[in-house]
Amino acid sequence: MWFYNIVIMLYGWAIRLAAIRHRKAKSWVEGRHQLFERMERVIDRKARIVWVHVASLGEFEQGRPIIEELRRSHPEYKILLTFFSPSGYEIRKRYPGADYIFYLPLDTPRNVRCFLNTVNPEVVIFVKYEFWLNMLFELRRRKIRTYVVSAIFRPNSIFFRFYGGLWRMALETFDTIFVQNNESKQLLAELGFDNVLVAGDTRFDRVAEIARQTKRIELIERFRGEKPLFIAGSTWGPDEELIIRLANDNSTLKFIVAPHEMEEGRIQRLLREVHAGAIRYTDCDATTSFEEKQLLVLDTMGMLSSAYGYASWGYIGGGFGVGIHNTLEAATFGLPLAFGPRYQKFKEACDLISIGAARSVKDYEELAAWFAPLRDDATRLQQTGSLAKEYTQRHQGSTQLIVKTIFN
Repeated sequence: MWFYNIVIMLYGWAIRLAAIRHRKAKSWVEGRHQLFERMERVIDRKARIVWVHVASLGEFEQGRPIIEELRRSHPEYKILLTFFSPSGYEIRKRYPGADYIFYLPLDTPRNVRCFLNTVNPEVVIFVKYEFWLNMLFELRRRKIRTYVVSAIFRPNSIFFRFYGGLWRMALETFDTIFVQNNESKQLLAELGFDNVLVAGDTRFDRVAEIARQTKRIELIERFRGEKPLFIAGSTWGPDEELIIRLANDNSTLKFIVAPHEMEEGRIQRLLREVHAGAIRYTDCDATTSFEEKQLLVLDTMGMLSSAYGYASWGYIGGGFGVGIHNTLEAATFGLPLAFGPRYQKFKEACDLISIGAARSVKDYEELAAWFAPLRDDATRLQQTGSLAKEYTQRHQGSTQLIVKTIFN
């Protein structure tokens, strides 16, 4: 633990140093300034609190169905939501489903004690991972009911290494470990854990709710018109290079690209290199004509999940970088999917490939070879899309199982 605590302190100093020039690091530091004083001012010390912790935005989407089910079925609790990353906190700091929203303090013994003394949670739920040792050991010492949900364990995880003893001890904190698959349960059984329940992934419940609440986007309806639409979501530069070529080779179809980050240079490249014309969403209004526009750049936030509902095919970005983004939001609308080669860490992507609903591509030739049969054969397109939609429907129900297990 002394070595772990030194690493944590060095990490904190490094973030503060980086904050001088790095915007995200600056947000990380500023968000934790006088954290405990701010918490003490707003948190009701007499309330029964369920504390839900997520690392960032992706984990929030996994935890959100649980929070909203708790709000519906157990209104006697106040809900505290914490984030580790600014990329999650800054976007969801006004989320109405939680009573209190804060950053998680750095995992030092003193910070942990101050945090738990201020919050005094009755139940703690960690989403997917974030195994902070000081926090977990202190929760165990205080005998606070603690759970982890939507977790995945792999043979190369630190828990199964010869030097992972502290992390194996930390797992003993959890009253129940809710995992996504049987492989995780088997791995934990080999370590002697029998408090493991295969509950699946709560994101399936979340995307089902998104699909039910999808918004009509009149501008996209006019842009698409009567033509089939191909949508590429959360794209990066290498993804956009492929989509530009695909659009230029299929000039009779409509395309939407939603970049993961709104870098002006990449947006300008899309507008410039698509031969049949392109326009950005924020330049459109009710009078805009789309007759000579083949591609729409969705340069705004919060619309991608609804936009998937207008498409016939989908491409998910990120697979040429650290890993692909959310495939389930598109799959729930019954879209055949393609994405780059770095997808192996994402169970749902592996599953979609295995059932024939998705394809991984490493270059443009593979993307074109996947797309052409789906473009030219309506029956094949419908059957492939049905596989994706049925997959998301088959895996719903994780939220109810988790909430009933914890609170009944």
